[in-house]
Amino acid sequence: MKKNKIIFWVATIIIVLWEGVMPLGTLLFAPQYVNAGTKPLGYPDYFAYTLIIGKVLGALAITLPKTPGKLKEWAYAGLTFNLIFAFISHAAVDKNIGFMLMPLVVLGILAVSYIYNNKIQPNG
Repeated sequence: MKKNKIIFWVATIIIVLWEGVMPLGTLLFAPQYVNAGTKPLGYPDYFAYTLIIGKVLGALAITLPKTPGKLKEWAYAGLTFNLIFAFISHAAVDKNIGFMLMPLVVLGILAVSYIYNNKIQPNG
């Protein structure tokens, strides 16, 4: 049980840093770079702000222990969709293998967090 919790928290902390802290830090401390990842893909500026809000809320939902199970499931789903669509966007637009692989790596870490969250929760 302790091993499962350690794996869950390591994976979840990586997700929180990547999907929550980094985007929020960019918004607060380097707002000129907020749309650096979305603008080259052809998305409007407001889309970057929407992504940041969704990522931060999703990261909070999967991290906080008292988050209701259904809300946590939706947060995992939202983060999953974000990462899948990031891969698709890069594959369709810039075809940069590094930009295409990074969302898949983070998706793998998110999957580990999800799997181990279900292992450590009493009712799934």
